[in-house]
Parts: sequence; structure tokens; C-alpha cells
Amino acid sequence: MEKGEAKSKKPPRLCCICNERRPVLKRAKTLQQICRECFYEEEIHQAIVKNRLFKSGERVAIGASGGKDSTVLAYVLSELNRRHSYGLDLFLLSIDEGITGYRDDSLETVKRNELQYGLPLQILSYKDLYGWTMDDIVKMIGLKNNCTFCGVFRRQALDRGAALLKVDKLVTGHNADDIAETVLLNILRGDIARLSRCTSITTGEDGPIPRCKPFKYTYEKEIVMYAYFKKLDYFSTECIYSPNAYRGFAREFIKDLERLRPRAILDIIKSGEDFRIATTTKMPEQGTCERCGYISSQKWCKACVLLDGLNRGLPKMGIGRARGGGVNGGDHKKETTVKTLESKQCGSLDF
Repeated sequence: MEKGEAKSKKPPRLCCICNERRPVLKRAKTLQQICRECFYEEEIHQAIVKNRLFKSGERVAIGASGGKDSTVLAYVLSELNRRHSYGLDLFLLSIDEGITGYRDDSLETVKRNELQYGLPLQILSYKDLYGWTMDDIVKMIGLKNNCTFCGVFRRQALDRGAALLKVDKLVTGHNADDIAETVLLNILRGDIARLSRCTSITTGEDGPIPRCKPFKYTYEKEIVMYAYFKKLDYFSTECIYSPNAYRGFAREFIKDLERLRPRAILDIIKSGEDFRIATTTKMPEQGTCERCGYISSQKWCKACVLLDGLNRGLPKMGIGRARGGGVNGGDHKKETTVKTLESKQCGSLDF
């Protein structure tokens, strides 16, 4: 009885951060037990301050898809901007890829977020920018390699939208899971150029509009939990054209690793940060596309090569290797092959 009474008088466990409230969850990456109020927001604030992501007075566009990551990003940034007086002008920027039954529904969520958070919204469509929707592209090319078109077009569309809004920074909701997947994908593809920058919390600083990833160290499951705690309005359906995406296999592998060892995600990111590219490796030189003026290491940017193939009825023309000589019609096959080999990204890693 005495032992039982002693156990009943044991004080309740408290949040390890504030030491005031009862914890509601244990974080997988740190095993910390924290309360609802201390969860998440302070960590994002520290990431922003530590990495000096913003300056007072800057115009910042939030890449908004209506999904959990971008919805939480919009909510958290608007809250932190108010609470800590960042002095930022925030905007929502959405891209309509033209996917019936998916993007049209998710954009309705973004429009509600516009009203809920009081942030101006700009929507750009593939149809207006490129003359094609993803529905049209899939009809032509099928479900294989369609994500290549979408990824290339979407990246450029976000930059065009950011330029239209005249913002200083573009922030995206890429989380720790996404970055770990990207590290793995770039290793599997041997893409040294992207591997050297994919773990950076800010990229494109030498370009017109830098991109920031405030959620770099935040697990996907924690974003879902935060959205649940705050009862945020977000769209949760996966893209109908992505089941066969190459990234999906990397995602499943990362999830398996996380189940065995929760810190595996952060460890992969740390490994990516510590990679050193050999000084003898020839890296692509950044220039501008001769056709549209967008940043490119080739005469034509990837978007223009893909678009040219679509318009000529040769959608697979731009898939795979960079085609240094393909933009001139391919009259000289030997010359094209030489240029392709010269432009192929290759190299080695120093560990």
C-alpha cells in the first residue's frame, strides 16, 4: 500500500521546454515531450533567425498549393511575422497545372486560405504560360515521365510568378522528408550539381529571386500534427498523375528507414550537407536561355526544350539527358551527340 500511495503522489510529467504544461506528444527526432503551445512555432522562428532568412521590409511570396505543407507555412509565417515583427509583406503564389479533379479542388482551399489569413493571392496557370495543361501533356505522353514536365514547368512558373509580384524572396514548404528524398535521388541519379545545393536552406542567392525552406529540419508527421492541433484547412489528396513518380520509390525507402530509426531523416540531410565536390569536377556554368531568358546552363532552358518537343509532336525529345544540340532541329546527329556528352553532368564526391 505504501508503494502504491507513493506512486499516486508522483507529480505529472511537464513539457520539457516550458516546464509548465502537460505534454501532448513526443518528438521522434529528439524524444522531447512537449505541450501543444510549445510545439513547432518556436523551432521555425529559430530557424528563420539563425539562418537570417528575411530582412525587414522584404516582400515574400509563399508557394501555396493548398496541401498541408504550404498551408502550415502560410499560417506559421503570418503568425510569426505578426508576433515577432519581421516586417514582411506576405503573398500567396499558386500554380494551376491544369489537373482536373486535383488542382482545381486544391486551389479552392488556397482561395479560402487567402481569406482566412488575409494574404493576397496570385494564381498562374500552365495554360497561360505555356499553352498546355498537364491533362493535355498526359494525353500526349502518358503517365510515364509526366512528372518531369510538371516539375520543370512548375519551378519556372513559380519564378515567373515571384517576378510578377516583385518579391524579394520565395518560400516553399519543403520539409525534412522532402530534402532527405532529394539527397537520395541526386545520389541515385549521379546529379552532382544539384546534390551540392539541395540541402541549402536558401538557394538561388546568385539569381534574381532566392528561395528559402524554413521547414528544412521539420518532419512531415509534425507538420500534419500541427495542422491537426490548429485545425487548419488544407487539401490532402495526392496528385492523380504521380503514382509512378521516381521520387515515390525514394519516399517509401525513407519512410522505411524512419520506422527503424527516426533520426535517419536528419542524418541523411547532415550527410548531404557534409558532401564536398571534388575540385576537379567540372560544374555547369549558369547562363540564360536564348529563347526565354530564364536561367540555364544550356543554350535553351529545360522548360523550352520540353515545350519545343510538345509543340513539335515529339514530347520525349527533352526527356533524359540534356540535349545541347537538339534545339537546332537535330540535322547533324554526330555534332548533337558530342554536345550532349559535353553537357552531361558528371563528377565525384569527396567524403
